[in-house]
Amino acid sequence: MSHAIAEEPVKVQAAPLTLDGNLAVPRGAAGIVLFAHGSGSGRHSPRNRFVAQQLQAAGLATLLLDLLTVEEETVDARTGHLRFDISLLADRLGGATEWVANEPRTAGLAIGYFGASTGAGAALVAAARRTDQIGAVVSRGGRPDLAGPALPAVKAPTLLIVGGDDIPVIPLNEHALTRIGSPVKELVIVPGASHLFEEPGMIEEVARLAGEWFGKYLV
Repeated sequence: MSHAIAEEPVKVQAAPLTLDGNLAVPRGAAGIVLFAHGSGSGRHSPRNRFVAQQLQAAGLATLLLDLLTVEEETVDARTGHLRFDISLLADRLGGATEWVANEPRTAGLAIGYFGASTGAGAALVAAARRTDQIGAVVSRGGRPDLAGPALPAVKAPTLLIVGGDDIPVIPLNEHALTRIGSPVKELVIVPGASHLFEEPGMIEEVARLAGEWFGKYLV
């Protein structure tokens, strides 16, 4: 019987600003996964929280993070421009990575990224900038194409997970896969799943695939 790992709210210093996050560190954790959420989503995303809980049960620490401030979320809800500012999001994910590396509870842990939607583009850009620091990347329903010229510089083992019914996003992932620089990379298309993996059993499949990937390449 698995016990839920206690999550605690944290203030993540990602200069020049502070981001809100939820940190969970299981006893004896060997790695930590930072979640980069997609457009209009944050650390309270039920799907990413579910994946995080499954990773925690497998012994991984997790940091669910809001890459935008409350004020920015308000503006973005109206304009939609910040969620596609991949460089900005990658800068903040990089700042959070430095925080994790220096935070006593998580220092020394292997670091991986889980990116959803536009957050996947940010995760890949951040991973390309930190090839010696990031051990593995997983994208769910992601837009890795938004990482553009950074893709060949990604050296971390990368898994792209796409729903079989997410028709417009499949070719974007197929093309991005060919450009990712890591020799270890894979695209998994989950039959019957839409962009958000809301169908019964689908987010469970995402969590299983992500857990296997991080278990193999991060720790």
